[in-house]
Amino acid sequence: MTRQQTLEQLQGTPVWDLLVVGGGATGLGVALEAARRGWRVALLESHDFASGTSSRSTKLLHGGVRYLAQGNLTLVREALAERQAVLHIAPHLAQPLPFVMPCYRPWQAPFYGLGLKLYDWLAGSAGLGRTRWLDREQALEALPGVQAQGLLGGIQYWDAQFEDARLALALARSAEAAGAVLLNYVEVQQVQNAQAPATTQGGGLLQVQALDRHGGGRLLVQARCVVNATGVWVDGLRQGMQPAAAPLVQPSQGVHLVVARDFLPGQQALLVPRTADGRVLFAVPWLGALVLGSTDTPRTDLPREPEPFEAEIEFILREASLALARPVRRTDVKSVWVGLRPLVAPASAGASTKSLSREHRIVVDRSGLVTVTGGKWTTFRAMASDVLAHCVEAGLLDARAALVSPPTPLCGAVQGPHPPLHQAPGLHLYGKQAAAVQALPGAGRMLGMGLSEAMVRYAVRHEWALNVEDVLARRWRALFLDTATAEGMAADVAQIVQDELQRAGASHTDPQLPAFVALAQRYRLR
Repeated sequence: MTRQQTLEQLQGTPVWDLLVVGGGATGLGVALEAARRGWRVALLESHDFASGTSSRSTKLLHGGVRYLAQGNLTLVREALAERQAVLHIAPHLAQPLPFVMPCYRPWQAPFYGLGLKLYDWLAGSAGLGRTRWLDREQALEALPGVQAQGLLGGIQYWDAQFEDARLALALARSAEAAGAVLLNYVEVQQVQNAQAPATTQGGGLLQVQALDRHGGGRLLVQARCVVNATGVWVDGLRQGMQPAAAPLVQPSQGVHLVVARDFLPGQQALLVPRTADGRVLFAVPWLGALVLGSTDTPRTDLPREPEPFEAEIEFILREASLALARPVRRTDVKSVWVGLRPLVAPASAGASTKSLSREHRIVVDRSGLVTVTGGKWTTFRAMASDVLAHCVEAGLLDARAALVSPPTPLCGAVQGPHPPLHQAPGLHLYGKQAAAVQALPGAGRMLGMGLSEAMVRYAVRHEWALNVEDVLARRWRALFLDTATAEGMAADVAQIVQDELQRAGASHTDPQLPAFVALAQRYRLR
């Protein structure tokens, strides 16, 4: 179905059961769960799917080792169960990953080891491997490139990693296959109450006014239920209907630096449980590179493209240089990116973002708008089910099964062994769709970093890509892995995107090459 046909279907449906605003992990999860239960579902995203927080995570599916220290065992247990579900539904995009915590003081091994044994116990049958203590030689073998001076040993435990942007695409395509209608670059500008038509059962409707940012047209859509899943921006949409509503979100930003894999060339990730200022530092192998991070810094503004504070960069460089045998310098950084976290605001001001809840919160306003915020990628399925249960309880949707659906494989999922996610990106990220990619023109023409002409064509035809950024930032993670290389690939990608949009008869075919080049400069460490 072309974008124009999708727009016509969106407006041609008199009343949707559910309209989701926001195409990140939470919104896509809600759309998929609702479509599978048979409701008529539409989803609108103001930019690209997962272009905000949901493509800027630390790439970890985890129960939350940090939350053990906070005593939030319920959250940890739920997340560990959901971690197992995600591994099942998207094995090509989510896989187990061993972590090693190096120990330099005698008390660290027993103290942290016992906590991680509790982590194993909470996982139960969903565990991925047993925690074990490593002596000095074993720790050095597991973490080649770790700081050896003073090393006493280490602790190995298991969590998982995933490719967040492509997992979001798998959710979108699965929701579409289940009957949902999804559109990116459609900005919801206003939600207001509308009088229900006489044929409608169960009360009033909500009317949504939106702008097609790609084609320029204005849209008017009606729905029985509207879910506000816009991440750190939920308060803006909610207060548009209810100006006096108290803020639900206290944003925090997390910074990540990407360096060459040879800083830590092994097959395991490194965790520093407590840095000099009490934070956690990860060094995670991902798509042929090494991700260092993250920070947790309060932020009051909400830019679409947040930039790191200098103190955050210095923190990561300093702590990584202490953890690794080879110091990490600014010139080693290939890309720097920042994600805003929609942390649930505390009842009283003054709490640090490190202490704020990562649990989600759902609010049903008198207007009928349902807002969900907080949470994390690992628990998107549980959040989706909870959102729909609230919608049913409020009488906004007719009663249907309110339990989490059985873990059903996502679009592209194929069981069996997969190349690890820490190797360079390739066709394995498409799962069973790889053959369809290879059947397109340009399968043998490589543009760089494993990206082929055929992959770009596939992104436009089947994955909603509309410009260079969509391809090089999220359909393929070039911008996040090596900014300079991504910039060098941009002109070729722009030409292919434009060709594909023209082939589809699109009225707007600008691949936005200058905009991408300008964006790439913001991912360089200056």
